Amino acid sequence: MKKTYINGVGCISTQKTFDTVFLEEALENNTETVLSVVTPVYKDYISPAASRRMAKGVKNGIVASALAMKDANAENVDAIITGTGLGCIEDSEKFLKNILDNNEEFLTPTSFIQSTHNTVGAQIALTMQCKGYNFTYVNGVVSFESALLDAKMQLEENEANSILVGGVDENGDYTMSLFKLAGRVKKEIDQPYNFLNPASNGSVHGEGASFFVLENEKKDTTYAELLDVEIKNTLEENEIETEITAFLKANNLQISDIDAVVLGFNGDAKFNSYYKNLTENVFAATTQLYYKHLSGEYDTASAFALWMASKIIKTQEVPEIIKVNSVVKPVYNTILLYNQLSGKNHSFTLLSK
Repeated sequence: MKKTYINGVGCISTQKTFDTVFLEEALENNTETVLSVVTPVYKDYISPAASRRMAKGVKNGIVASALAMKDANAENVDAIITGTGLGCIEDSEKFLKNILDNNEEFLTPTSFIQSTHNTVGAQIALTMQCKGYNFTYVNGVVSFESALLDAKMQLEENEANSILVGGVDENGDYTMSLFKLAGRVKKEIDQPYNFLNPASNGSVHGEGASFFVLENEKKDTTYAELLDVEIKNTLEENEIETEITAFLKANNLQISDIDAVVLGFNGDAKFNSYYKNLTENVFAATTQLYYKHLSGEYDTASAFALWMASKIIKTQEVPEIIKVNSVVKPVYNTILLYNQLSGKNHSFTLLSK
């Protein structure tokens, strides 16, 4: 079986993650309830005429994928696999609003056509003229991990040599108002928000697009090797440690082999203990990192975490802003990522140098 290497990365997020080295311009925002992306100059990547008709998520996806392709020195790929939780939610909202405003008459189909979840993957393929396998996973908070798993299996079985994999989500005003009603978003009266020791329920929401060029050959541009990905729908809080140990054992590793662990702390007091227990017990002597105070919480936020972990392995630098504890390792060879949302859909991703 062939191995899977991350040979190029591209990230558009609520921080300046393009045209910089690695999070040196990152700022923690603990007063906003919903974070928006730092927008790149779209016209450098997409013609203004095409850009006008594109939703924010599509544009961010195209730019992030272009950055990843450039980073990997790749002209084309064999397949494009995308993960998204809510897809092009802005266009869905627009279309539904038009139905109501116009009494279901005289509707233009543009917003409807562009509201489907696979719009991002399709537009990237059109831009690159890639006629290969093109698939979009919509599996809630494990959408991106599902895409990663698919790509990894194809590369291992030699069905493809290079695959573009990404996670994209965007904010929609109406959807956010529903999230606020449902208590999924932090209340403004709870400011400032603390992500590690939260006192209130809900999370700070974000959006973004992160893409990766995965290949079965190691190159000069290689960031890390993707060792394994695992998804578990339901796990009790006391089962997570056992699950992680078993996951590592399957890869001939143990807890002491992990140089850093990246956890999905999102400031939700109700489910904070899922991560807190790990930091206090099994990973007490490991470098602990977090990221949602920078990216916000969204279904494919774990793609931002993978971008971050890949950068750490390549640069061997850990920015101060993402540290949970003060443990420092001489070298970062193996990193474990763990994420869950509301106690469900647990994902474990393992990277090595």
